[in-house]
Amino acid sequence: MSGYFYRIADIDLSSGNVADYPIDHQYYRDYIGGGSLAARLFFDLVKPCIDPLSIENPLFIMTGPLVGTGFPGSSRFAVCAKSPLTGIWGESTCGGAFGVSLRKNGFDGIIIRGRASQPVVVEVFDGSITIGDATNLWGLDTYEAAQQLKEVHSDRKKLRTLTIGPAGEHRVRYASICHDRANHLGRTGMGAIMGSKNLKAIIAEGTVSLPIADEEEYKSARKTTLEAARESIVSISLNQAGTASAMEIGMMTGDIPIKNWRVGEVEELGDELGGNAIVEKILKKRKACQGCPIACKPEVKVENTKYDFGTGPGPEYETLGTFGSMLMSLDLDAISKANDLCNRLGLDSISCGATIAFIMEAREKGFYSDEQLDHLDLTWGNLDAVIELLKKISYREGFGDMAAEGSAVLAENLPEQAREFLVTIKGLELPMHDPRGFHGMGLAYMMSNRGACHLQHSVQSVEQCSVSWPEAGLEDEYTGTESEGKAKMVYISEGIGQMANAICLCHFAQWAIGLENTLAGLNAVTGFELSLEDYINIGHRSWLLKRSLNNLMGVREQDDKLPGRVLTPLDEGGTGGTIPDEALLKFEYYQIRDLDPSGIPSEPALLKADLGFLIEPLKNMNS
Repeated sequence: MSGYFYRIADIDLSSGNVADYPIDHQYYRDYIGGGSLAARLFFDLVKPCIDPLSIENPLFIMTGPLVGTGFPGSSRFAVCAKSPLTGIWGESTCGGAFGVSLRKNGFDGIIIRGRASQPVVVEVFDGSITIGDATNLWGLDTYEAAQQLKEVHSDRKKLRTLTIGPAGEHRVRYASICHDRANHLGRTGMGAIMGSKNLKAIIAEGTVSLPIADEEEYKSARKTTLEAARESIVSISLNQAGTASAMEIGMMTGDIPIKNWRVGEVEELGDELGGNAIVEKILKKRKACQGCPIACKPEVKVENTKYDFGTGPGPEYETLGTFGSMLMSLDLDAISKANDLCNRLGLDSISCGATIAFIMEAREKGFYSDEQLDHLDLTWGNLDAVIELLKKISYREGFGDMAAEGSAVLAENLPEQAREFLVTIKGLELPMHDPRGFHGMGLAYMMSNRGACHLQHSVQSVEQCSVSWPEAGLEDEYTGTESEGKAKMVYISEGIGQMANAICLCHFAQWAIGLENTLAGLNAVTGFELSLEDYINIGHRSWLLKRSLNNLMGVREQDDKLPGRVLTPLDEGGTGGTIPDEALLKFEYYQIRDLDPSGIPSEPALLKADLGFLIEPLKNMNS
């Protein structure tokens, strides 16, 4: 068995001690890596009732067996902890090259515990770890901190950085972590966890060779996979227009939320904010994560306007949604500026933009006065006021201190009517895909273990017919606006998506190369000899483990629901007149997943997935 170093660093910031964590080697076979392995270690180490921002909440940074091998799309890594935004399982993943550098130090992951007495940086160099002083970095934005670290370590030409900005330092509940400018761990507030530990940055560079079980099989699998990736329509589309290409398509299918999910159509939206608009107006070039043949990331230049920020990472689809359609702005320069500020300040652009959309509607309905909003003119389309609010949120100044808590907390502190336009599931703001147009996505949102999410499964690609995986039991085509029978599709797609995250493989890459090529690469590197059924079942084990952790943190059946706003039909657009059948979707899903009426996995389901150790904790949680 290969593919791993069987080494996870255990760092205690309170004491300054660094050791190897004594991990059971069977965990690698059972959970593979990424968020799945992190969830297993979380269960071993943490009491579910802890405060997410307390010293007791460890931060897990995990890679997967393909990371660093050069297999297409395999440079990702996961950062996990109990989320300060949702109070349940928190997980965020990222591309780039940090995961590769961590692996090339001979580590499969690191656990960070405790809290430093002053700002620190964790340095992972040449197979060893030290904790350095970062007092001079505290207060800098993510870009500035990364630049200073690279200047200090100028002899390390392949230095990779993870940094937090003012939002993380001030424990904004949806603070992000920035990796080398263009890559961001946005969802569930992992930047706030770093801030709570006085951990400003983590840096890494290494040269260790990676273990591969069968070199010849791996070379063959990689060659075949690269050819498949280059020929894939998914790859070609993403390379030409990036994720923004989904804006044009989404406008036709009703996938894009508009004006806090209450408008079905804005005719010019796709033309103004889509992939073609970015190419024509601001794109400089496409960039790729390490070893990826797709190169979907936009580098843009905005100049000669009041929104100048020079050259830098451009807005992806989700940010075009949250700061564009959701706020009723078609100004690409202004949206790009908001994106740049989120990157620098360290804010999740999805939760942040969605929270601001909630604030704008609350202001419109009279729940906030101008004085309460610090006299910011937070009316639809006014991104100048939004840009000012981003700064206030990051430093928790004035109204920004309240907005830093997220939309669910804001709603709790307003009259009951405000919850009618709160669009969260389990405390996490929905990503920019409307379940009224794709009912399976609605179910996937309801059952996602980190709150509403489009990347804890593969539903988007399957339901929108971007991929066809009949070998996994999925049909060739699905009608988005149908609910009946979607539970099985979601269930299978969860197993597939959970495995992509466990391997730390980009979802776009998995869509492009297919399941058989993914499996061939995994088996060649690890020697596991998994069948496709084994592969998907490990994904189901991961889902059940995370679900059980959430049950131990208080999640029940009543939390598996769609917000009222997206159960309100629209009169126009691609979703006109249709909404998901929430009751049917949930009923069918619970039967397939074998959850009891309160939303807890049954004993047979846990035993079948080799998760018997969860039975007693789940039985005893209410005793």
